[in-house]
Parts: sequence; structure tokens; C-alpha cells
Amino acid sequence: MQDNGRKMPLFGVVCALLLCVSQWVNSMEKITEAQATAESSALTPTQLRIATFNVSMEATNYQTDQNEEASLALLEDALASGSHPQIRNIAEIIQRVRPDILLLNEFDYIPQQAKGIDQFKKRYLAVPQHSGLQPVDYPYAYIAPVNTGEPSPFDLSGDGKATGKGADAWGFGFYPGQYGMVVLSRYPIAADQVRSFQKFKWADMPGALKPVDPETGQSWYSAEAWPELRLSSKSLWDLPITVAGQTLHVLASHPTPPVFDGPEDRNGRRNHDEIRLLADYLSQAGYIYDDNGSKAPFSGQRFVILGDLNASVYSKDTLPGTLDQLFDHSAINASFTPTSKGAHQNAPGVAGAAEHTAAWKSRADYVLPSKQGWRIVDGGVFWPTQGSAEYRLVASRKASSDHRLVYLDLQITD
Repeated sequence: MQDNGRKMPLFGVVCALLLCVSQWVNSMEKITEAQATAESSALTPTQLRIATFNVSMEATNYQTDQNEEASLALLEDALASGSHPQIRNIAEIIQRVRPDILLLNEFDYIPQQAKGIDQFKKRYLAVPQHSGLQPVDYPYAYIAPVNTGEPSPFDLSGDGKATGKGADAWGFGFYPGQYGMVVLSRYPIAADQVRSFQKFKWADMPGALKPVDPETGQSWYSAEAWPELRLSSKSLWDLPITVAGQTLHVLASHPTPPVFDGPEDRNGRRNHDEIRLLADYLSQAGYIYDDNGSKAPFSGQRFVILGDLNASVYSKDTLPGTLDQLFDHSAINASFTPTSKGAHQNAPGVAGAAEHTAAWKSRADYVLPSKQGWRIVDGGVFWPTQGSAEYRLVASRKASSDHRLVYLDLQITD
């Protein structure tokens, strides 16, 4: 303030101070509002942003030499560095969307959390990945074994050799834990109440779509292999999470892609029945048992289905009716379809383009809430358009992933 040699009356000083304080408060309110918007959709403890993201964080993504053996150590090293460009971009996407609960598909299962998911949280999510972004903290995480890369003693591929790897593993993979899953949460996960269906046998599903060799009319799988074959290519998890005194169930999975097979369509049939298992679990089908042998029916009222389901109503590879098992289920609210302008731009003229969640022009990733216990507020797919500042994050699989983060904003209701 310029001094003109005159003394300002005390009243004027007070008014000036009050005006300054008022302006400061207003500016802080604007900053706080912007921060709250950036933090997430969770403006209250009962409104949540829940997301699924196939992050392509499996070890083969970190090979520097084609002759280098793929193993968990490759991902462990990339996580420990805190500087891998692809992982930094994955973290930046998460920091921009800021889900409260998040399923990560294709995050290798590293049994020692200190070398795996903890490193991701500490060295990537806890570090702002771009100017203006804030760290994101997930105090709770859940990991567990998956079937991918777990050796089976059978020739499941039908090539006459039982290698225990690739298509001869219980789920396609070249080392145990490949293409694993992680659930991150800002709210407590009741780990002692989690149910896993990793070891449920396909043959134990009534009316299973058992693959048949079209040339012989006989079962594709041997008489020894079929009774032992696990249905889930990765796993199916039921995770109870407590929010504001209410329990919600996250149902996480990652069915096999319905391709990479032959005319017997063993993967297409498996994809169908993996999704059927999820639907039947919600219907309290009596044949289902978890990895502890319990046949207790699903008892949750409020749930959300998360995952890369590798299925689309527009895909000729997906068996007809596969997704109808979920979309038409009496307990599931499939009325809201997340969309993005980036997806539409990626596939102009393609049916359902705005709904796509994968770079290969398909909807593969889903967030499907229960009809009971939720009100859908909003949702979307993180897919920036070409020419935008954030497009660099999704420009290629190498940049981040060939999938996009999908989310819904859900309000807890009675």
C-alpha cells in the first residue's frame, strides 16, 4: 500500500484487514474445492469411486532382451527403481482418476508384498507423477495366488506334450503368478472373510460347456485332466470392504480371453463358464464351493463386479449369451455404460465405439454394481483424446496399457 503521508483511521485499517482476510478465505475455498474435485468423487464417506484397470504389469513387459527369461524378478526390479516410464504412467492415471477402490488386473502375483504391491504404492503412487498431481494412498491391499502359470501335469493344449507351462498351466502363463490381480482400497478389507474360488473344478459346474474335439466328437480334455481342470484362469474373489459402517462386496475376476484356441473353442467356452460362475454365485447356486470347501451361499446385498472380463456383446469371439448372464441378472444394475470421447475417436464408425475400454476396439472391462444398496451417480473411462495433454498416457501399450481405467461413482443407499 502506498504511503501518502497521512495516517489511516483505525476503522479503515480494520476494514482493510477484514477485506484481505475475506479474499484469502475465498481463494482458499477455491483451492480446497479444486483439491476435493481432484481427490476423487468421494465427497462424503458414502459416495465412492470404484474402478477396474488392466495395467499390463506382467514380467514379459519388462524384458530388455527377447532371450531373457520372464520371471517375477523383472517386475520386482522395475517396481524397486521407482522410475520405469510405463509404471509411472500407470500411477499417473490412477492419481488423476483417484478411485477409492481399485482392481488391478495383470499385476503379477508377488507373494512378498514388500517387493510387489508395497513398492508400487511407495515408489509410484506416493510420488506425484506430474505437476499439480497429489499422491494417492491405499492403506489396504489384497493379493492372493492365481492359476496363471501354475503347472498342471496334463497336456491341456492338445499338442501331445505336457509342459506345465503356457497353455498346459492351469491358466495360461509361463511362470506362477503371471497376470495376477490386486485390490487396493482406502477402506478396510476384511481379509479373514475373503472367499476365493481359484481351485473350483470346471467339471463340478452342472451343464458345463465341456470342449469337444470336432474331428472326433470326443472330449478335448483327457479323462484324467477334465475332472481336475480348474475353471478360473486366474481366480474369483469375494472381498468384503467396510465403508461408513456398511459392508460392500467386491467381486473380482479376470476370465480367459475367448481366443488363442481352435475349432473346439475351449477358451471361448471357458470364458463363458467363468462368467457363469460369477452369475451363479450371485444366484446362490448350491454347487459352488470356495477354496476352503465351504458351500455357503453368497450373503451380500451390496456388491460391485470388477474386472477385465474379456467379453463383448459386439465380439464374434464371445459366445452368444455370455454377458447376458450378468446384464440380465436380477441382482445386477447394468443400466449405466461408461463411455469416453477417446474411445469413440479410436474407432470411428464402429458399433458401440464410445463404450470401448481396450485399444483393440472392444469393451472388455466392467464395473457392474448391485441393484440393491447403490445409486449410480456417474462414471467414465480414462481415455484422453488425441491432441490432449494427457493422450501421451494412452498413446500405446508401451506407454501404459492396452486397456483403459473404467470407473463408476456410486452412492451408498439403504
